[in-house]
Amino acid sequence: MRASIVIVGDEILIGQVTDTNSGWICQKLNGIGIEIIKIITVGDDYAQIVSGMEVALEASDVLLMTGGLGPTKDDITKKAIAGFLGVDLFFHEPTFERIKKIFERLGRILSPYHHDQCMMPEGVEILHNSMGTAPGMCFRYNSKQIISMPGVPFEMKAIMEEQVLPRFRNKSDLKIVHKTIMTACTGETIIENKIRSIVNDMPEYINIAYLPSLGAVRVRLTGKGSDGQVLEEEISYYARCIAEALGPIVYGWEDTTLEQAVQQLCIDKKIKVGTAESCTGGAIAARIVTVPGSSDYFYGGVVSYSNNIKCELLHVAESTLQNYGAVSEHTVKEMVVGAINQLKVDVAIAVSGIAGPNGGTPEKPVGTIWICAGNKSVQETYLLKAGKDRTKNIETTVVYALDFLRRFILKNY
Repeated sequence: MRASIVIVGDEILIGQVTDTNSGWICQKLNGIGIEIIKIITVGDDYAQIVSGMEVALEASDVLLMTGGLGPTKDDITKKAIAGFLGVDLFFHEPTFERIKKIFERLGRILSPYHHDQCMMPEGVEILHNSMGTAPGMCFRYNSKQIISMPGVPFEMKAIMEEQVLPRFRNKSDLKIVHKTIMTACTGETIIENKIRSIVNDMPEYINIAYLPSLGAVRVRLTGKGSDGQVLEEEISYYARCIAEALGPIVYGWEDTTLEQAVQQLCIDKKIKVGTAESCTGGAIAARIVTVPGSSDYFYGGVVSYSNNIKCELLHVAESTLQNYGAVSEHTVKEMVVGAINQLKVDVAIAVSGIAGPNGGTPEKPVGTIWICAGNKSVQETYLLKAGKDRTKNIETTVVYALDFLRRFILKNY
């Protein structure tokens, strides 16, 4: 079974809102063996919507649409669907009664626009929306299906989970299996070279993709076939081979985050961790505490943005700062030792650098970042050479620091 997606909304085309709906829908449909062949984004325009539907349905069994079902004048998806199907709109009394009850419960007054929201194309099958007022809709078109849902992500997800996925589950003979290997701080070309021989041995029905992001690469294997169990076993075998070949750059599987991997490692090894941050301003600590349960291993951090704080709180020697500067290997080593002593932890990670866009010199240009991970006995350092964009430099430093901390613990504990 093949599907296409049409996303409706001017706000997406002008960049005010990022489309997250299509990615989520793709993952869910792939999981039940439905192959996505096309994603189309159109504006709140009758002709664009109809044209998008025509293109999407050319080679698809199912069309899923999101957006344009609200009560305002720019919500014209239903009119476009009616025009495409060659049917009229009619007033759907049950939808109006449901909206009226919701508004009465909230103590709000219905507007005339909500009457318009209840106009539905003939032949509609209503898909209950447990999270909002705009129901989803399902239509038969020849041997195909058209499903339209609200653009609000949590409403769309509710309709998908409760109404759409159950009707398509077990309807496809095609099995699609994914396995994702998470890697950090190594470029995709290096990764590809390391695993080339394994990839060359894989059968044609198993494909590999390299999906880079800031400081990380997701290595995804995708297999398609009729026997899901056999496919799962084959994918798992090749994924294990790839992970073994890549070694310590692999930090997890599927959607594991780097901070989750660090947390599990520290808890397993009963290691207490602290941070000492200069150029990142607490961003490493903030990333760590996004994971529930981080208090089991993370004790705290020091944001030592000024040299005075480096000296007073972390006991970095003034002579170190005078002789080598705040952005130096010597300084981050002393920051680690100071954080360990002050926070009473086993291991600390420290960073100091020039995030930019100003402050660089010929010897230490913008993007020069020193990272240190260590304990009282051993401190290991890494010189990161980032770019000129301040935000990207901070985000990159956080990723590299967390991964450097992870590798230090793997090596020394």
